[in-house]
Amino acid sequence: MEILAGKVRNYYRKINVVSIEVLESLKLGDHIHIKGHFTDFDQEIFSIEISHTQVKEAARGQIAGIKVVDFLRKNDFIYKVSR
Repeated sequence: MEILAGKVRNYYRKINVVSIEVLESLKLGDHIHIKGHFTDFDQEIFSIEISHTQVKEAARGQIAGIKVVDFLRKNDFIYKVSR
């Protein structure tokens, strides 16, 4: 089952980091599915930053940076995958 957890605000290609608006809390180790018009891949969250500080969890309403393993685009959606 997938729950909408965030929306991509910006993607920083050189460092493979995405800035997202968090709609559902995300934490290290969560499995996510990133989906957009041209984007569709899964990954585990292994790095979260808020205001350039490493954190273990991002709460609803925060803007967070997440390290990603593939290219994505602004306005793509991030879904939390529950097992």
